[in-house]
Amino acid sequence: MQGLEPDHLSGALGFLKGGGEATRLILARDWSGHPLGPPEGWPDTLKVSLGTILNSPESMILAWGEEELTFFFNETYFPLLGPRLDWAMGAPFREVWADAWDQAKPIIDAAFAGESKRFIDLPWRLATDRGLADTWWTFSYSRVLSPTGGIDGLFILTSETTAKVLGDRRRGEVEALLHRAQEAGGIGLFAVTPDGTISPTPSFCALYGLPAADTLPASAFEELVVPEDRGQVSSLAARAAGAAPLDVEYRIHRADTGALRSIARKGEIERDGDGRFVRFVGIARDVTEEAATRRALIEQQRLQAALLDLADLTRDLTDAGEIAFVSAQLLGQTLGVELAGYGDVDPEREHLTVERDWTANGAPSLVGEVRFRDFGTYIEDLKRGQAVVVTDALSDPRTAPFAQALLARAAGAFVNLPLFERGRFVALLFVSQRSHRHWTEGELDFIREVASRVRVATERARLEQARAQQARELLEMNATLEQEVARRTTDRNRLWQLSADLMLIAGFDGRIDAINPAWERTLGWDEAALVGTSLFDLIHPDDLAHTMEGARGLSEGEIYARFENRYRHRDGSYRDIVWTAGPGEGFIVAVGRDATEENQRAGALKLAEEQLRQSQKMEAVGQLTGGIAHDFNNLLQGITGSLEIIQRRVAQGRTGELDRFINGASTAANRAAALTHRLLAFSRRQPLDPRPVRANALAASMEDLLRRTIGERIELEMVLAGGLWLTHCDPNQLENAILNLVINARDAMPDGGRLSIATCNTHVDSAAAAGRQGMSPGEYVCVSVSDTGTGMDSDTIGKAFEPFFTTKPIGQGTGLGLSMIYGFAQQSEGYARIDSELGKGTTISLYLPRFRGAAEDDEAPADSGETHRADQGEVVLVVEDDSVVRGLIVEQLAELGYGAIEASDGPSGLEVLRSKRRIDLLVTDIGLPGLNGRQLADAARALRPGLRTLFMTGYAENAALASGFLEAGMEMITKPFAMDALASRIRTMIEA
Repeated sequence: MQGLEPDHLSGALGFLKGGGEATRLILARDWSGHPLGPPEGWPDTLKVSLGTILNSPESMILAWGEEELTFFFNETYFPLLGPRLDWAMGAPFREVWADAWDQAKPIIDAAFAGESKRFIDLPWRLATDRGLADTWWTFSYSRVLSPTGGIDGLFILTSETTAKVLGDRRRGEVEALLHRAQEAGGIGLFAVTPDGTISPTPSFCALYGLPAADTLPASAFEELVVPEDRGQVSSLAARAAGAAPLDVEYRIHRADTGALRSIARKGEIERDGDGRFVRFVGIARDVTEEAATRRALIEQQRLQAALLDLADLTRDLTDAGEIAFVSAQLLGQTLGVELAGYGDVDPEREHLTVERDWTANGAPSLVGEVRFRDFGTYIEDLKRGQAVVVTDALSDPRTAPFAQALLARAAGAFVNLPLFERGRFVALLFVSQRSHRHWTEGELDFIREVASRVRVATERARLEQARAQQARELLEMNATLEQEVARRTTDRNRLWQLSADLMLIAGFDGRIDAINPAWERTLGWDEAALVGTSLFDLIHPDDLAHTMEGARGLSEGEIYARFENRYRHRDGSYRDIVWTAGPGEGFIVAVGRDATEENQRAGALKLAEEQLRQSQKMEAVGQLTGGIAHDFNNLLQGITGSLEIIQRRVAQGRTGELDRFINGASTAANRAAALTHRLLAFSRRQPLDPRPVRANALAASMEDLLRRTIGERIELEMVLAGGLWLTHCDPNQLENAILNLVINARDAMPDGGRLSIATCNTHVDSAAAAGRQGMSPGEYVCVSVSDTGTGMDSDTIGKAFEPFFTTKPIGQGTGLGLSMIYGFAQQSEGYARIDSELGKGTTISLYLPRFRGAAEDDEAPADSGETHRADQGEVVLVVEDDSVVRGLIVEQLAELGYGAIEASDGPSGLEVLRSKRRIDLLVTDIGLPGLNGRQLADAARALRPGLRTLFMTGYAENAALASGFLEAGMEMITKPFAMDALASRIRTMIEA
């Protein structure tokens, strides 16, 4: 059948007509040995069925037969056969698809059994025209029935869906990637239908803090938009009318956290062919950070523009006050605050002076003088150069106690910016408003820049004013210069002739060129006698080297405001001359004054002053001894009188009431000890035991005692600063100082009043310290006691720290209280200060140095006397030159079970130490004859390493502070001491 054309077949082969290349393959095959035989003799059902698939536009197979299926296919099926195409037509089905037969046979068997099925995207691994590959197919099987109902074969409608499956798979992967990209980039997609239903992607829901859903009402998203931005969101009516905004940005409160976020949304409206609204689709993303950056940039540009305006506004201003006001006005309007201004600062008085400020919304002005500490504790931050930024005065710990005062000044939130010159706090720029406010870094930078420019501009204006004043003065001087020159020339000539001072023109070698007539009146030499001679010939021999050195200095350009030497008078005596001299054009110009009589008067005055000081010293000693004698006579009367009565009653056998007289004698002795301590503190001889002290805790612990001391008519206020530093002083002396100050304050308010005890940290700079004699720059803890009493005048303040000075009536005060406090402050390397005004009250402040180490643990209370007894017969060496004191100590030691060894002086004690006797502790007075106590202790350490020493002292001339005098293993106890206290100290040191 070779040569037949598929489109020209007829007769028995007409069923092959229209099959194209598939028919050509049938005709080209040799069917002579095939089970079906030549096509002309094929059954009609086969011809009809084959003609159907050959003319089908779909890809089809005809599997003919029952036992052995013959494989037929149409031209559309060609691409699916790959390398099988040339031989597959009419071949057995199992051979054509041998590589898929195991998968195909069960499907064919099921079809023959009557199960017609359709398979979609079924995977097959086949040899194709692309080689061995994974493929996917969609096909259906249906039986071809014979006229008798038998099964002649199968129709198979098939198509390869590999491209579709791979495309769908790729599309899914792309969509997954897109979804992840949306989530990572904060991008969500949405579509809104006309009924207001939105179909969001999960990332779209996540932007709004909503759980993912296939559909949601659009209102669920629109309700999250802040009210002021809802006009930018598309509504149902706007979308239907085509008026919905397509590219918008709005803010929302997230549904889950309530956080404020910015959303950018872009969309477009889809319509059908008739122009009807179908849906609104678009994307959204979170642009919070971008919006913040954009707002910050806009704000920065606004503030930069304001700075340019400030430069324009102040460029031509010449008045410093006007510059400050214009700057404050621009600053206040730009930041939207209620008060802005600039003022000069007195850091010592801690005052701000404002000449003019800018206010809005009825805020009160600060013009005048303002005291920083009336509004908070932040002055210390300003002194350190730190900007004070307060967002809420009610909650900031620096301002909370003063919040009402600040709110009254429209300062619920404020910024104070200090300005320094050469390390000194000199000015302040301030802005404030009533309500709380978070100040941004951009705003703070703007305030700093304005402050810097204001300072420069005001100083420039002051400089320009000064220059203008100088220019006016220069013009005035130039206007009369010629007359002034002529007048001054005449005056100089007259001055040369009439002056009582010596005038000299001489060479650097000492040759005299000119002298005025005063030389003759003062030294007896006229011009003719001296001109051309050497002035060195007139100098006292002892002053010659000094004068020649001065001449050499003048030749090198030096100027002497005061140069003294002695010149020989014509009569042979010498006169004291004080010169003012300087170099001219190659010569010396000098003016001298006869200081002979002045020096004689000064010598006489110095002698008189020395005599006066000696007299005052004697008067002070007289006051001191008189005061001591008066007080000690009273105290000794109480002691000796009590002892006489005790002695008499013991002799009489009347011992029932002895306790009252013993207590009286003890009280008088204790008062004498207290007076001695006060005298030692004033003379700075009292040995202190300085240690780290928490002044707040110490003051608070005294509150009950102080309230009982001042009584009910006086209100006590404790203003203890938070974060107070440690100080370094003797805590017992600090307690005494506070108590004395409180008693003085009480006595100054006989009709009642308010007494305040306050603490604070303070920094004293060099300038402030220079104005306070004896005070060093540094950091201090300040403890102050203030009252609203009678106050003091300046004369009283000047004498208040003097010993025995008192304003109290006779018998009500020793006059040692304030002097003791002053001595304690000086000994502690601190300072005491009085601020007072008559009729308004007094504040006395103690400045104690800051301690930067760690605080010590509080001491445990002393044990009772029963716990001080010796444990194993310990031995104590007692070295004391006073036999009574030594005997008492030895007696006390014996009662407690100690062995005691006595020595009356240093050498005797040293001999004991050199012996082999047991010694567990050395107790020695400091002031001993022969060897003093410290020398004895040093020798003891050399002879017996590790031996501890307890020093006793009543007048510690060589002790200074205990912390500098004492080394490890040494302690000190001050006379007079309680015997039980001595026993406790001995037990503690032995057990250490």
